[in-house]
Amino acid sequence: MHPDSADPVASYYSATVNDATVYPPLAGAVAADVCVLGGGYTGLNAAIELAQRGYDVVLLEARRIGWGASGRNGGQAIGGFADDARVAVRLGPAAAHSAWQLGLEGRAILLERIEHFRIACDYRPGYVAAALNRRQLEALRAEAAARAARGYPHPFRLLAGDALHEVIGSDLYAGGLVDDGDGHLHPLNLCRGEARAAASLGVRIHEHAAVTRIDRGPRLCIHTAQGQVSAAALVVAGNAYLDGLVPELRGLVLAAGSFIVATEPLSRARAAGLLPTAAAVSDGNTLLDYYRLSADRRLLFGGRCNFTGREPRNIAAALVPRMVRVFPQLAGARIDFAWGGKVAVSLNRIPQLGRIDGNMYYAQGYSGHGVVPSHLAGRLLAEVIAGDAGRFDVFARIAHRRLPGGPRVAGALLTLAMSWYRLRDLLGW
Repeated sequence: MHPDSADPVASYYSATVNDATVYPPLAGAVAADVCVLGGGYTGLNAAIELAQRGYDVVLLEARRIGWGASGRNGGQAIGGFADDARVAVRLGPAAAHSAWQLGLEGRAILLERIEHFRIACDYRPGYVAAALNRRQLEALRAEAAARAARGYPHPFRLLAGDALHEVIGSDLYAGGLVDDGDGHLHPLNLCRGEARAAASLGVRIHEHAAVTRIDRGPRLCIHTAQGQVSAAALVVAGNAYLDGLVPELRGLVLAAGSFIVATEPLSRARAAGLLPTAAAVSDGNTLLDYYRLSADRRLLFGGRCNFTGREPRNIAAALVPRMVRVFPQLAGARIDFAWGGKVAVSLNRIPQLGRIDGNMYYAQGYSGHGVVPSHLAGRLLAEVIAGDAGRFDVFARIAHRRLPGGPRVAGALLTLAMSWYRLRDLLGW
């Protein structure tokens, strides 16, 4: 067993984590300027930004740092948001341009963290948005034109037909948009590295410190089983794992399941035959598949998103046929790891940022596209706590619907909607 075997998620990432630091549970009563709830990217980056501004910060994580989606995801570091077009419609032209620039800033923050704190997380540039049909290819063509008009600062190119073989060794696609500004990484090693960075700045981190109650007022009191934190402000960054702790956030997001398999290590030649430039890839379907090569040349293949909250009886059996459809040459490859987890999905697929009672702040609902936007959210949370609400309010002003009828009813309705999208994807509409 790996030294980090206390982490109950048997993923490829937990098996290859390079920092097994254990942070103590909270014991007794402590005071801080800000308490952060959640040890994923959002919470850690808010803590880093606040500490850099001189705030005394305590961070509480219910399990281990990176235990949730931040340590289990596909590792694709993609700028922007899950649905940039919908963000633009909701905000209007002027604010939409600001949001587009913020999407670029999120990626810059991520790379800045990796470089400044020397985080070993196998970051590699290169990402391909792959089109399965002509409709998706035309959408990518329009996206390329929009990027050129906006002065997108990174190299990108549209490849159609057989030209896509330069980056993907598959005949499944009609084309793809190759972006050298986006990339991929080992998400748990990034998360653990950011925890180490936060601790180096004076942030007090406590694991196995699940919050049981929040007493509100001008000064909040955040309770765990073994202690409590008194703080002037609280950052709520539990995302899909809040479990109703903050009533105002109930029903704003649905915890959707997403799953990944990792093959055996592949030979250099075999890996190069799949992804010649080692770029990360995701297709253009609403219920998309995504994949990339790990540092030790495994293919990590993910997808199979569902809104039922149920894990497939056999994750590998559910995903391997999809993987072999993309890469027939992987038929018979051994699967060494299979895992899943929950991601917080909002109805409009736009991240949710807001405030409660004047001294509680939250960010959530990245809708499966959270590695980069969560880093931006951490900065915006620190800005608003420090008294500058301008950029935070770009997102806080967006109205979000609550999921109807509670999680079970909402899950059933969304599953029905996703069945429609699955049919649309299959028919190429």
